[in-house]
Amino acid sequence: MNGTFATDFLNHSEESQVLFRKHMNTALGVLIRDFASAKHPYSGALPDQLAASLRQRPVCPEQGIGMAELLDFIGEAVLKHSAVVTHPACMAHLHCPPLQASLVAEALLSAVNPSMDSWDQSMSATMLEQEVIGWLCGLFGFAGRGSDGVFTSGGTQSNFMGLLLARDHYCCMRWNWNVQQRGLPPQADRLRVLCSEEAHFTVKQSAALLGLGQQSVITVPVDSKGRMHSDLLESTIARLREDELLPFVLVATAGTTDFGSIDPLPELGEAARRHGLWLHTDAAYGGALALSDQHACLLKGIALSDSITVDFHKLFYQPISCGAFLLRDRLHYRYLRLNADYLNPEADDQAGVPNLVGKSVQTTRRFDALKLYMSLQHVGRERFAAMIDHTLKLAEETAERIRQEDALELIAEPTLNAVVFRYVPSVGAEDGAGWTDELNCRIRDRLLEGGIAVVARTKAKGKACLKFTLLNPLATLQHTAGILRHVIRIGKELECQYAAELLARKGVLSHDRGTAAGTYGSFMGRGL
Repeated sequence: MNGTFATDFLNHSEESQVLFRKHMNTALGVLIRDFASAKHPYSGALPDQLAASLRQRPVCPEQGIGMAELLDFIGEAVLKHSAVVTHPACMAHLHCPPLQASLVAEALLSAVNPSMDSWDQSMSATMLEQEVIGWLCGLFGFAGRGSDGVFTSGGTQSNFMGLLLARDHYCCMRWNWNVQQRGLPPQADRLRVLCSEEAHFTVKQSAALLGLGQQSVITVPVDSKGRMHSDLLESTIARLREDELLPFVLVATAGTTDFGSIDPLPELGEAARRHGLWLHTDAAYGGALALSDQHACLLKGIALSDSITVDFHKLFYQPISCGAFLLRDRLHYRYLRLNADYLNPEADDQAGVPNLVGKSVQTTRRFDALKLYMSLQHVGRERFAAMIDHTLKLAEETAERIRQEDALELIAEPTLNAVVFRYVPSVGAEDGAGWTDELNCRIRDRLLEGGIAVVARTKAKGKACLKFTLLNPLATLQHTAGILRHVIRIGKELECQYAAELLARKGVLSHDRGTAAGTYGSFMGRGL
């Protein structure tokens, strides 16, 4: 071994192992000091402030610095100013706190560093991934030996693969056309993708990347609960065919981003079979319900899918990134498979060597299956289910609390654990919806900049809204109720300021903002 660089890598030498243990212990100390012990979900630092702190030193100095000094800087400049995903008040996005078992797994898989594209770079890692994929196929009702799957970076990649295989399968079956070899067929401009109005944006993104264009995506209206109207699906298909267009894939959603809505999967599965459509179900958000005895019924019909997206960096509590693409019939992977003599030669296929590159649009790929496997082993299904059930119950309780507040409006009943609402002012109605939208955006900014809470913003029914995404099992009604109180307090303060400005513009008490604010408070009758 070249002793010059021996301590820069973890290897069999005692010196490298002692040094690595020291570095990891220092890193753990900084992580706990500057991240895990945070009292607030965010520091409140603005982008310019963060950029300035990082400019203190060059990205690549001529001479390296000691690990202790480096980690201390990272703790101060990066960890202290990260979203604290484990904090109960960090609830903006589908962004979960990772389980301890998954954090341990991250350290192990990063140190071993297998690449999942070929057997001779991964060995046991390939076999473990295949074992987990087999379990996932069974979990979602893909029984039998014909199903398969692969780990992905998340929902974007999985949805892309679903539409890719659906397109190529349709072209092969209808026109005996090999897209992989010949490119898009002449009729490609007639191909159409069906999904709901609330489907994830990656459906349109995938259609664009596949050369079909966003115009190929036809959206079907949703009902009052945000689910695709199956009756309107039928009329949409009929209209497309009357126009000599070619619907080839139906994308169902099991958990929309804003409302957690789940399309009527049994009806969509039946429609897909009746019309000869590939059914791809995007269960990136809602897929974890399959673990719950209480809520798995919401996924009834998902086994009718031809392919499924499921993410683990949401309600499976894994570090980013970690997802999977599941396929009912593994023969469809033939539309992806290519052989390279230096990676997965045809002789390997004939010998049964499990090179997984033929199932993925990635070549080099991480061993993310280890994270999920260790988490499932350590936590167990019952405790996983209890975590998920807790968050759905919390969403229901939080929605009820919102209903009890005159100053708040619940936009829709939660299906999963996302709660969309907004603050409703009592002044400024003459300015129309613009003031109310601006007010809700400013409330969200105040919560973030004050380190009170990290909540999401979205638009629903044309209105600017706030959203709690309650993935964190550590959160309780006490936490969400406390944040709602802050929302109301900040909203009233902003209303008071607005009233003072409004009265001043009208020439009323323009000399005394404080008096104007007090006048507003008295006639409002809601107080501060």
